[in-house]
Amino acid sequence: MRLADEIKRLVRDAKVIIDPVVKRDALKELIDELEKSETNRSAETTPSVWRIIMKSRTIKLAAVAVIMIAVLLGLPFLPKSMTSPTLADVLAKVEQAKAYIYKMNVKVTGPVMRGWPMGQDMTGTVTISKDFGMKTEMEMIDPNTEESMSQEDYIIPDEKLLVMLMHEKKQFTRTELNDDLVARMKKQNNDPLELIRGMLDVKYTELAKSEIDGIEVDGFETTDPTISSGTTGDVKVTLWVDSESWLPVLVEMDMSINEQTRSRITFYDYQWDVPVEKSDFVPVIPDDYEAIFEDMEWPEMTEEAAIEGLKLVADLMGRYPKQATIVELMAEISPIMFKRIKKDHPGEMTETELETKMMEAIQPVYPIGLFYMTLVEDKKEPVYYGQTVSPDEVKAVLLRWKTSDDQYRVIFGDLSTMDVTTEQLAELEN
Repeated sequence: MRLADEIKRLVRDAKVIIDPVVKRDALKELIDELEKSETNRSAETTPSVWRIIMKSRTIKLAAVAVIMIAVLLGLPFLPKSMTSPTLADVLAKVEQAKAYIYKMNVKVTGPVMRGWPMGQDMTGTVTISKDFGMKTEMEMIDPNTEESMSQEDYIIPDEKLLVMLMHEKKQFTRTELNDDLVARMKKQNNDPLELIRGMLDVKYTELAKSEIDGIEVDGFETTDPTISSGTTGDVKVTLWVDSESWLPVLVEMDMSINEQTRSRITFYDYQWDVPVEKSDFVPVIPDDYEAIFEDMEWPEMTEEAAIEGLKLVADLMGRYPKQATIVELMAEISPIMFKRIKKDHPGEMTETELETKMMEAIQPVYPIGLFYMTLVEDKKEPVYYGQTVSPDEVKAVLLRWKTSDDQYRVIFGDLSTMDVTTEQLAELEN
């Protein structure tokens, strides 16, 4: 059926009250214009219905009714840019892409700790394939030596491996992962698919339309700390998507690492449905690279492992860590571990030997932050009181989280545990 005939039928059958004269004149003028454009199709292959409507004096009087019919029946009377995607629409579009690439920039302001895994100014490229895994290529400035560094990270789901190559140091690590950790690490490594899924699970606001590099965009923003899995303090994430393609254009993340240090991360220059091969996600480790840890198993993210970590810290420092987030935990523990290693090994050590000793010493502490991260991600509303509760406070609540609508799990100051009701928890915390 020709477009002109279809419009006649729609206007005739529309259940919208319009003045008959206006309806007749509007229809006639619209059809006349369409007939002219069909005659001249060689000059312009597709008539711009929207332009015809807006130029017509008569049709303007009936525009509201015509637009209503078009919207209700899903006809292309409105340009794409006049419709706004929902976050669910964006997720659906990203899910269709089998592979994509984007660039990232990280700027850290304020003091950073020894062993901080990121530079204060870092740029890189991330390649993600649903079939093969994730590859990150980074260039950064070492915050401790101010030297330039380059690093490649690979997450290989089929082999359940995390491989990191540090080129200037000629070092690498190889870490075994489980399925749960692979999924969580994809989220922590800012896969846009996981970021959007995370935003859908938290409170977010829709922003007014804007423009980025000449592209009309729609925005979504959240300040819910759950979006960062409890690994940071306050956080703001802003997602901008192309108003026509409904695909991400820019992501901005601003977050506190601790009281003095902030990080601002930008993801940009997205490329969608890029061709990739499995070999792109296979790390090539030169023969002269030295393993810091080879075939290391990632620490468990369980309650039992977290309690063991808390016990180790209490024995080491005589108190519990002040915070349970992984970044603040490492910032507090790393300097103490470093001093202890230097004291226990007064002789000269190579940098690799020192880093290996540090990894061995800190590894049992990781589960505190990892377990807390899983509680935040799983929306179990954890609350940690390490700043105020000491190991000798037997019945003081050190950490608690929700297990059901009226049940909580509690770890006490003496590291014993108990399941309690909401009322019992209120009494304990008072």
